[in-house]
Amino acid sequence: MPTSSHAHHLPRARRRDAAENRAAILVAAATALNRDPGATLETIAAEAGFSRRAIYGHFATRDELIRELIARGADRVAHAVTGITATNSRIAIAQIGKRLWREVEEVRVMAQFAVRGPLADEVGRALEPTRTLLRAAVEQGISSGELRQDINAVLLTRLIEGAALAVLDEATRHPLDGDEGARLVMTAGLAMAGLSWTECEHTISEMERSE
Repeated sequence: MPTSSHAHHLPRARRRDAAENRAAILVAAATALNRDPGATLETIAAEAGFSRRAIYGHFATRDELIRELIARGADRVAHAVTGITATNSRIAIAQIGKRLWREVEEVRVMAQFAVRGPLADEVGRALEPTRTLLRAAVEQGISSGELRQDINAVLLTRLIEGAALAVLDEATRHPLDGDEGARLVMTAGLAMAGLSWTECEHTISEMERSE
């Protein structure tokens, strides 16, 4: 018969194991979906080293699993961009793009479902805190003349976000190394904001000198 101490610790150990298994499933799902956006639960289970039944013990459906990945990615991005205070809107946009790329393994899944698929609206809602920060930079840049003047701030914010996500989505099909990917994300966002390629290069160099 187990001691009272053993009985006290057993539920806690089970909860810890369940949490670790859930985390392992999410990591495996990100890996499998980055490799193939159409990856099935069976594929994800095999990647995690679990049975499909074990997956269902944590997630009722594939969409539920993907929604949690989207939420995790959004939280990571929001945390990554916290503290960006550049007064120059161009620098701020570059910094947001660079920090977005740092979370690439998490947000590639988000990018895929943002640019295609039925969960695009959910990705948009999940990214709203980051979009708010980006919109503030865009509004300031339009007001100061640092950014293009022919598109309103709300639409331009969405277009810049879309340009960055398109690079992340491309990275799922043709792997990009760290520096190349970060530069492309920054350049895509800045170009959509109205900068020429030489202005993009100058802005990125200026940002790197300030870090």
